[in-house]
Amino acid sequence: MPSSESIPRPEHPRPQFFRSSWLCLNGTWEFEIDHGDSGLERGLRTRPLSDRITVPFCPESALSGVGNTDFMEAVWYRRTAPILADWAGRRVLLHFGAVDHDTTVWVNDVEVGRHRGGFSSFDFDITDALAGSAEATIVVRARDTIHAVQARGKQSRCYANHECVYTRTTGIWQTVWLEAVPSVHLRRGRVVPQLGAGAFTVELPVSASRPGWTATGILSDAAGEITRASTRVDLDRSPTVALTVPEDRRRVWQPSDPHLYELRLELCDAGGTLVDRVESYTGLRSVTIDGRRILINGERVFQRLVLDQGYWPDSLMTAPTDAALRTDIELSLAAGFNGARLHQKVFEERFFYHADRLGYLVWGEFGDWGARINGDTTDNQQPTAAYVTQWLEVLGRDRNHTAIIGWCPLNETHQVLHDKITQLDDVTRGMWLATKAADPTRPVLDASGYSHRVAETEVWDSHDYEQDPERFATNQAGLADGDPYRNRRGESEFSLPYAGQPYMVSEFGGIWWNPDQLDRDGVDNTGSGSWGYGQRVADLGEFHDRFDGLVSVLLDNPAMFGYCYTQLTDVFQEQNGIYRFDRTTKLDVDRISTAQQRTAAYETFTIAS
Repeated sequence: MPSSESIPRPEHPRPQFFRSSWLCLNGTWEFEIDHGDSGLERGLRTRPLSDRITVPFCPESALSGVGNTDFMEAVWYRRTAPILADWAGRRVLLHFGAVDHDTTVWVNDVEVGRHRGGFSSFDFDITDALAGSAEATIVVRARDTIHAVQARGKQSRCYANHECVYTRTTGIWQTVWLEAVPSVHLRRGRVVPQLGAGAFTVELPVSASRPGWTATGILSDAAGEITRASTRVDLDRSPTVALTVPEDRRRVWQPSDPHLYELRLELCDAGGTLVDRVESYTGLRSVTIDGRRILINGERVFQRLVLDQGYWPDSLMTAPTDAALRTDIELSLAAGFNGARLHQKVFEERFFYHADRLGYLVWGEFGDWGARINGDTTDNQQPTAAYVTQWLEVLGRDRNHTAIIGWCPLNETHQVLHDKITQLDDVTRGMWLATKAADPTRPVLDASGYSHRVAETEVWDSHDYEQDPERFATNQAGLADGDPYRNRRGESEFSLPYAGQPYMVSEFGGIWWNPDQLDRDGVDNTGSGSWGYGQRVADLGEFHDRFDGLVSVLLDNPAMFGYCYTQLTDVFQEQNGIYRFDRTTKLDVDRISTAQQRTAAYETFTIAS
């Protein structure tokens, strides 16, 4: 195997549930494009493939070494990986961070599993397919047709990028890795902070029940072990322990002090012999709702969020390096934001790892932009039951990350209110209920902008790209009287009536500014096809005047718990970022930070519940 220095993205992809017995499979794989999805009939499963690709980068990206941005109905991957000698007697799991979209996997000519969904992680137990072999020949087929109804986020269904849709991602786009686990092992359960009690509730599910076996949670900090608790694993379907932190060791996770505790999980057999051990971490933090307030650790924290779409020029939806994930958070913090709405993709778990450590507030989202039921599927996605199943996989993976303070399953669903319930209503409510069942600890926004169709949704929002600060203020003035700005189609309503929930403008700004294109007549004379919201500003001063004015409207509204500015970086032709697509600076970042850092009215005013 090559050294870790030559393997792209060599870091462990799941730092919140870590075992030392793992092997990264990123790097060079055999590869072949299957334009007609006829590869199975043509023998691609059993013969060498004609090309090479660098995993985990998708074939559309430059870093993959392929760089093919045309449509690909299916793609195939093949490589042989060693099964380490000291893994004998254990189960071997093959993990995929994400594969877009419909995946079938064979190991040593045995089909080991299938998965549908381009954003969620999955794994297959390949032990039986190995049959004691010292090698695993892995073959992956990924289908990703533009003709099927599926969740695709901002991926273009046209050949080229345009407006706010971008180059497609096909096939493997997150880390592939092997992990050896005991035949009976710990699985990932919920870790729930209980700030009121100064404790953590830790679920310790196991792969199989064994009489007399025990699981233990051990909580530590820099000074050493704090507490531990054990439970029998054969008496309950969801074995759980409570870990109480003494007051003198109690330290709350917050943006200004993102303290994290070490958490070790152990499984022992009936004789007390250690069978499995997992390293994790957690933070003591609460998110609650009090009337129109969202409180973090019982305090009003105005959420100065930025829209982060998580694209890079040479690697698309995959971060080129682990450091690039951390850098994006640091760039956002430098500009005065304290968090992000992660937009129209499910970010790789390493991002949440860095957010946890940097005290960065995050709203998680699914990649389903523009879901509608109107017979038109040329550009947008139709909601299906698959949305719910994939979203549940996402929640199961990410819900233990402290930095995540809210969920938003859907974005900009389009449907005018009718007398009858439609499939969009069913899926919206289904995803909202699934979120609450999988994670009752965080507030849930049923759909960001446009169609609010769940009456009991805990958060309300709107998208308002008005560029004139005075007109923007007029739009948002009704919130004080319980009649907030809402997205409509003419006089037709998208949403059920507002019921006094916490409210934010979760998309605004998007100011069009490219310092290399100073014409302001809307005509792109450079041929790059750039765009942004509203009239392009003439110069840097006009940008900052507009930004200051728009931000002030929301900071001065005591009934507004936060906002989300569009956006952190330019993305291809959409040139309305705080930073360029390559992350270089194009604005006065200090001035942007200063405009946001003054105290928000929400943080000091008394507002009605």
